[in-house]
Amino acid sequence: MKTFTLFLTLLTGICLWAEDLPPPAAPVETPLLGIPDDGARVAILGYHDFSETEPETAMRIRTSKFRKQMETIRQLGITVISLHDFVAWKHGDMEIPEKSALITLDDGWKSVYTDAFPILKEFGYPFSLYLYKNYVDGGGKALTTQMIQEMITAGAAIGSHSVSHPYPVTVKSFRKKGSDAFDAYLRKEMGESKRFLESKFKTTVITYAYPGGFHTEEMYALGVEFGYTHLFTVIPGKVTRQAQDNTIPRYMILGNYDKIFEFATTFRDSQNSAAPSGAIAGLIQTTPHPVHPEPGAIINSRLPEISADLSKIDDFDPATLVMKVSGFGEVPASFSPGNGKLSWQVNRRLRQNTCQVSINWKDRAGKDPESPLRWTFQIDRDSAYLPDGE
Repeated sequence: MKTFTLFLTLLTGICLWAEDLPPPAAPVETPLLGIPDDGARVAILGYHDFSETEPETAMRIRTSKFRKQMETIRQLGITVISLHDFVAWKHGDMEIPEKSALITLDDGWKSVYTDAFPILKEFGYPFSLYLYKNYVDGGGKALTTQMIQEMITAGAAIGSHSVSHPYPVTVKSFRKKGSDAFDAYLRKEMGESKRFLESKFKTTVITYAYPGGFHTEEMYALGVEFGYTHLFTVIPGKVTRQAQDNTIPRYMILGNYDKIFEFATTFRDSQNSAAPSGAIAGLIQTTPHPVHPEPGAIINSRLPEISADLSKIDDFDPATLVMKVSGFGEVPASFSPGNGKLSWQVNRRLRQNTCQVSINWKDRAGKDPESPLRWTFQIDRDSAYLPDGE
């Protein structure tokens, strides 16, 4: 988890806290008084910019990929809830499905309106906009008041994302000026942004997304003072009722690293998964030919047989078949012409909990296939450690 969090931090361009700026206290789950954990888990997904033509970056995702992700959420049986329902559930005032998601969109990029909004309407998914004051009606690629208002009318919720979207280096410079200057600075960023949004859009703003995920203890107290009931980080993780309200986890979905979406939509503890039995609740994987273990499956052995049924391929040269397995590289898989099965028995325990497999070949003319086989499966962390060594 530490490695993944650091990787996420680097990709999103978030600066690590300076050596003379103490990091915020780590979120600690403590039972909310009188509100028991109901077993429900919420994956909060954070998006920024969208485009079908511009290059994908950490902050910009392909519009078609976003649509595929929304379809995946539906196929996996994950319920997208509104910000209102999230807050009510967190306070113990209502129940939500065991696997739920909350969709948030940061900053106020115009592509939220032009690209994401139509897709969200198509799927009927509620969503929340986290806007910072200086970018509203900022021209160019910024959302306009009219666009924001239209989305609010359609059901979007509004949250605060500060006045100027400061990053750690800016926060550090104000902190060096002393406690009074730092307090005044934070009051402007957190307080003025809330007043602006509530006045301009005639709505109540009770949630705040830390710009860049950066937060300090001083912000916690001001959050309470300004009436923010929930404040969101960029630290990945599922939200439970016991999660601290001032450091709520959130998965920032990157345009150039698809695994985060898979992590976000994995609900290992779910009892009522709509996904196939044993499937990883991530990107629904499919392969053009049957494989084993199945794409996305969770298995209980670190020594499985890995195989693929290639009997339906009309034109290929068996001598060119290559199977690669993560942690092993190319493996000596054997091909049976009788049933068209390519298989390899793992002979050394798979060390990672997720295993990636690829199978390539060439046709008789020496050309690569249009759709080579690539898939992943997962090893259950508990049942894989059995006394028999399996």
